[in-house]
Amino acid sequence: MNAHAVSRIDDGRGGAEHVSLPRSSMNMMGFAVCCLCCDEPDVAGSERCRSCIASHAKTRERLSTQATSKADRLSRELVTMLANPAEHNEDSTHGEMMIHYSKLIDAHQGKAPAKTIEEMVAVFEKQKNKKQKSLIRDVANNNEWHDVELNAEQREEMLAKITGERPKHMPSWEELLSEVEELLEEDER
Repeated sequence: MNAHAVSRIDDGRGGAEHVSLPRSSMNMMGFAVCCLCCDEPDVAGSERCRSCIASHAKTRERLSTQATSKADRLSRELVTMLANPAEHNEDSTHGEMMIHYSKLIDAHQGKAPAKTIEEMVAVFEKQKNKKQKSLIRDVANNNEWHDVELNAEQREEMLAKITGERPKHMPSWEELLSEVEELLEEDER
C-alpha cells in the first residue's frame, strides 16, 4: 500500500474530503467510521493512528465492564450505533449523523446509493429477505432440530421423554370430527 495514500470520499455536504482508510484494528472494534472521518494523512502506523487505536481499545475495555451510570449506558449505546450506523438511521437524536456515517462507509466500500425506483425496491427487498443474525440462534442453538416442524405424534413422544410420562392417546382429526358429529346427533334427538 502506498504510504501516503489518501482516500477521497464525497460526504454529501459539498466537495470531497481527504480521509484516512480504516485500520483493521479500528474496523474490528467497530470504529471504522472514526478513521473515515479522520483528517490525518493515511500513513499506517503513524503516531496519531497508534494513539487513536490505544484510546479506542481502552474505551472498549472500560465499556465491557458493568455499567454503573447513565453515562456508561449512553456510551455503550453510542458505540453500538457507530459499529453499525445503517441500523440506526431512524434514531430521533442521532439518525442524521448515522445516515452520514453510513454514506461514508458505503462510499469507502464502493456501494452506490439507489437512484431509481427499481433500484430502491431491489434494496428494500434485499433488506427484507436478509436473515437477521443472532449469535445465540446461529451458534449456540446449532442443532439438527432447529428448523424441523414436528407432527403431533413426534411432539407427544418428545414430551413423554422429557417428562418421563407415557404418551397419552391423541385423537386424530377424523376421530375428533366423528365425536363432534355424534354430539350433534344427540342434540338433534
